[in-house]
Amino acid sequence: MINKFYRKWVVLGILFLLPVVFLLFLYPSTNNYNTLDIVQENIHELDSLNFVDNNSTTLESNITILNFLGDDPENKLTSVLNLKELVYDKFKGFKKFQIITISSKKSELALKKVKKKIIQSDELKYWFFASTNLKNYTNIFESLRSKNDLDSLNYTSQVFIVDKQKNQRGRIDDRDEDEIKNDSKLIGLYSYNSVLVSEIKKKMNDDIRILFTEYRQKRKGNFNSNIRRLDDLDRNEKK
Repeated sequence: MINKFYRKWVVLGILFLLPVVFLLFLYPSTNNYNTLDIVQENIHELDSLNFVDNNSTTLESNITILNFLGDDPENKLTSVLNLKELVYDKFKGFKKFQIITISSKKSELALKKVKKKIIQSDELKYWFFASTNLKNYTNIFESLRSKNDLDSLNYTSQVFIVDKQKNQRGRIDDRDEDEIKNDSKLIGLYSYNSVLVSEIKKKMNDDIRILFTEYRQKRKGNFNSNIRRLDDLDRNEKK
């Protein structure tokens, strides 16, 4: 009887302590995670855009995914569908999250058709479609840091994360463990290829989650800012 009595309390003690120990292990990781780097500042605001259905928005105070469909949006559906299924559907419930898809002014009707094709399964409340003249279009794109230029139809498969302060976010150092161990040249990740499912799943979605974690911790008042900025990036690129 005595052994059973002690055994009961030992089991209860273990059941009580295990979650506490688990949380103690988690605590350092949640407060010392790697923040998402600022790779460009002062992204061009969107006041020059003509929004489809008059549903306007701004970069300010929103976490935004920007993508550029250029002159022929209907032939770039792979990019849009990947964003819908792999990004929008995952994050549309998060506060202040939005996607903005931009095309050139002459493709405005085609852009509306693109929206209709993907709106069938969702109201797209947090996804905005807009067009603008070529000068404004390129001004917005060129305010972003990108390793890729727009193609001959002003399209790029690259999509960009912009934070609430209109800073572009990404990774100053995107090397894997082996590349770091071998002291390989610094590799930055400034945008994400919307055609590559693996890049969206393994990198882009992780980076969006990191950004939401940053803002959540800021609201709680326990965020220690250690964000690397543009100056760090430029200094490393000159090495």
